[in-house]
Amino acid sequence: MTLSQPSENKLLKAVLEPLLDDFQYWFERSRTLLENEDIIFLSDEEQDELLKRLKNAQQEVRTAKMLFHATGGQAGIDTATLVPWHNLVTECWRVSMRWRSLKNPQTNQAIKSKPTL
Repeated sequence: MTLSQPSENKLLKAVLEPLLDDFQYWFERSRTLLENEDIIFLSDEEQDELLKRLKNAQQEVRTAKMLFHATGGQAGIDTATLVPWHNLVTECWRVSMRWRSLKNPQTNQAIKSKPTL
């Protein structure tokens, strides 16, 4: 019995399309946070710079997604392009976690002190 391998197009569609959607989702969430909240541990310049990088990355992801669809899912994305997006998402997650912990210290303390099963 021979196992059939997915075509490159199917593999790209199965992996790349959801990845681009994830980048869009996390960039939008982070952008909403930075546009609507004063992140007290970031200077105004740092917050503005992070927001600027987010907006730029959002545009890059939109462009990559348009090219992917325009080529019928036949265009991939170089890892050198994906890594900075991943690093930016990670940076935004750290900012968000720190912001939440400073915003709700009692809630976070209660979560930390819960006994483990």
